[in-house]
Amino acid sequence: MNIKAALSPEDIARACADAMWAEDDASKGLGMEIVDIGPGFATVTMVVRPDMVNGQRIAHGGFIFTLADSAFAFACNSHNERVVAAQGQITFIRPGKLGDCLVAKAREITRGGRSGIYDVRVTVGDTVIAEFRGHSRVIPGAWLPAQDQ
Repeated sequence: MNIKAALSPEDIARACADAMWAEDDASKGLGMEIVDIGPGFATVTMVVRPDMVNGQRIAHGGFIFTLADSAFAFACNSHNERVVAAQGQITFIRPGKLGDCLVAKAREITRGGRSGIYDVRVTVGDTVIAEFRGHSRVIPGAWLPAQDQ
């Protein structure tokens, strides 16, 4: 029996996230935390540190993009396929500030064949600060080994 027959989709998503997280030095190094994960969705948080603000003294857009990209990555890798970004675009709506806890919620819009589209909303509290859209591409491999029984 393969791994998908032995685990629920939610269990698969969590196990894939755990496997990815173990190797994700970038997200860990930026202080990100996965707070929710499931098939086709992920919520990841990050607090804006002093080394993440730019000359305007607001959160550097590159860090906001990186948070959104990480949430996108965990959402699109939640089906036990190895998936990478093919494209990502972000619209900044409001600035993040020093000390803000940014919350990136990624959700699957469509997935078929080797391609997928995911939207990520980045918020501080109830305020939307950015909207991200990512296009994914499946590559060879899986996160979880097949299990023989």
